[in-house]
Amino acid sequence: MDFIFKGMAQGLIWALLALGVYLSYRILDFADLSCEGSITLGASMASMLLTKNVSPIIAVLMAFLVGCVAGAITGLLHTKLKIPPILSGILTMTALFSINLHIMGSANIQLNSVPTLYTQLSGMLHLSKTYLSLILGTVVCLAVMAMLYWFFGTELGASIRATGINENMCRAQGIDTDLTKIIGLAISNGLIALSGAFICQYQGYSNINLGVGAIVIGLASIIIGEAIFSKVKNFFFTLGGIVIGAVIYRIVVAVVLYFNMPTEDVKIMTAFVVIAALFVSKYANKIGKKHPAAKHDKKEEPSIPEEKEVKDNA
Repeated sequence: MDFIFKGMAQGLIWALLALGVYLSYRILDFADLSCEGSITLGASMASMLLTKNVSPIIAVLMAFLVGCVAGAITGLLHTKLKIPPILSGILTMTALFSINLHIMGSANIQLNSVPTLYTQLSGMLHLSKTYLSLILGTVVCLAVMAMLYWFFGTELGASIRATGINENMCRAQGIDTDLTKIIGLAISNGLIALSGAFICQYQGYSNINLGVGAIVIGLASIIIGEAIFSKVKNFFFTLGGIVIGAVIYRIVVAVVLYFNMPTEDVKIMTAFVVIAALFVSKYANKIGKKHPAAKHDKKEEPSIPEEKEVKDNA
């Protein structure tokens, strides 16, 4: 069962990525592909600072800040230069590949002999890395969910959510939609980079190819979470569903690897998981809407005969 706990621990770390992707794809309705560069940016920044004996907490905060900068650049390319969303993300992701190489100085940084957040807390609490990751990941995810719930309840947060729903209406109400997009993308990529900072410390190294396929992992987590919590309307519990979706996804990966599935087949397995989650979500929605809609249609029919009676009396 140890591999299940390891999958859960990794899922809580990758959940930060899923929350960041959720902000751009669902709330802002912005197809941001800079995710794969931002997660590597967070990992490269954190690992570089750790090798220079910087505090792990400061390294994590710096990773979040540089991720926010990367997201803001994507937003500026789209809003100021009028570049389409997908192309804006691709341009940022492409530029980040070179930037990450410059930050790390090589394609890989080993952190085995460097004090990290996990090694320090493990020595203080006398816990294994897996159980420590479960506790730390749960605390961090709950804190991020609480901050997002509070922020999107403010006037600025509500403006960002409204921008994703109806941008033209927001402009008519005097909302600066360019600013809301930039802020939303900055927060999104900041969370993604934060995930990268935790991932590199958990696995003990940072690699230039860390972000390959990250967008699929984020979307898979969102789809799984929404399929399970499709009836939930509360925003906080929706965020919780995304976190649980990320955990479930990593458990599935852990189970598959436990039964000696070749690592090169993990990506195709990911595609099948996403397809299955989409099918289950769509099928569940059809079942939920089928019977109530039929009853409602039958109740609407008797209005025509009443009009005939009024004409006859006249």
